[in-house]
Amino acid sequence: MPKHGKKYRNAVGDRDTAVRVDIEEGVKAAVASAFAKFDETVDVAINLGVDPKYSDQMIRGAVSLPNGLGKDVRVAVFCRGEKENEAKEAGADYYGSDDLVEKIQSGWLDFDKAVATPDMMAVVGKIGRVLGPRGLMPNAKTGTVTMDVAKAVSELKAGKVEFKVDKAGVLHAPIGKVSFGADKLLENLRALLDTVMRMKPSSAKGTYMKALAVSSTMGPGVKIDPLTVRKFLEA
Repeated sequence: MPKHGKKYRNAVGDRDTAVRVDIEEGVKAAVASAFAKFDETVDVAINLGVDPKYSDQMIRGAVSLPNGLGKDVRVAVFCRGEKENEAKEAGADYYGSDDLVEKIQSGWLDFDKAVATPDMMAVVGKIGRVLGPRGLMPNAKTGTVTMDVAKAVSELKAGKVEFKVDKAGVLHAPIGKVSFGADKLLENLRALLDTVMRMKPSSAKGTYMKALAVSSTMGPGVKIDPLTVRKFLEA
């Protein structure tokens, strides 16, 4: 078993990390357990009762967090003509067509999110092997392949979060910074959980939300009782 550092052990204290708590208590504990000198990001991990190998059980989407993510998101837009002006006015950091693709082919990847108009996807496909593994490939399911470039850029800048279950059926997503405080983080978490719950596939059998945990970047994870999710969303 790997040994944790002194700061980590102090953050855990005498708390039993195996015990599942309700959502409000869990988020507060995650915030209180953060000990790094920088403003740590608070993440949530959700184990869903789905089998991603079946396309109808692949949970993938995006949600606009009411309080954003607390970070500057650099957005690149693949577009042509009038859409370049639209991207610029919306606050896109980079925009272009073949020139932008060529820049990325040469090794440049100085952006966090990408948007593309539908007519550009054939060109963007040339760099799919570069963007895909890094989670940067535009996708219609997350609203990043669209003709409404201004809306897509604005949402990403404001803190729109994309999520996708991995092969094990676990979904990871950030919900803000420790400096937000528990109340704002809970508002963001509510928006995420509401979206994920509404995406439950009809073909998924048994328990949908099997396990849930929140943690800061460096701090210990806090297990949440999934049975408290519905009550939390209805509050």
